[in-house]
Amino acid sequence: MPASKTRILAVANQKGGVAKTTTVASLGAALAEQGQRVLLVEDLELSVHHVLTKGLDAAEVIIQTDDGVDLLPATIELARAESDLLTRTGREHVVKMALEDLDYDWVLLDCPPSLGVLTVAALTAAQGVLIPLQCETLSHRGVGQLLDTVHDVRRFTNRRLEVWGVLPTLYDGRTNHARAVLENISQSYDLEVIEPPIPKSIRFAEAPAAGRSILGTTRNHRGADAYREVAASLTRRSAAPV
Repeated sequence: MPASKTRILAVANQKGGVAKTTTVASLGAALAEQGQRVLLVEDLELSVHHVLTKGLDAAEVIIQTDDGVDLLPATIELARAESDLLTRTGREHVVKMALEDLDYDWVLLDCPPSLGVLTVAALTAAQGVLIPLQCETLSHRGVGQLLDTVHDVRRFTNRRLEVWGVLPTLYDGRTNHARAVLENISQSYDLEVIEPPIPKSIRFAEAPAAGRSILGTTRNHRGADAYREVAASLTRRSAAPV
């Protein structure tokens, strides 16, 4: 297991386009600003594939970034890893084993946009799940399926797993519709809504082109400040007595 103080948070939603990877990168940078040691496991152009399928030490793949976080990157090869893992005994535990002996305050897992083997493996390794959710009517229909998967993971591979809440993303505060959708989610699934909502902004799309998160490219932007507030909220939650 990673050191007992390590908080492992899976950021999951099988629907694409909900700012999941943006959330992982931005929360990681915000936590690093707090002086936390942070590892991101993200979908980029180097590979965690061999860590999960060939036994390579994760420490050999980790790279440092300009945002003050370390990165264990993934590639399209993970699609092949999914099929490779299907026949492996203990496949649900491969992410947990890959993180053993790594010394971080936070590990943020950018889950694939599916409920396959890799997502189950990430949930098995995590203490908490954060669900980014675009505030549109159709975007929350998969939340029930994700919660069913969380329930199964709790039963079979990770009893300590908790849903930390829903993070509203791509939020347009000028419309009543976005707030209505958010209230519907809270009522339908009895989930905590993590505030503040992350505003919709072109700056989030521009930041990856610079190889940075929005906190590195536009430090005083309202989107950057929103992620800082969410990171502070998550830190308080993780520090609270059980």
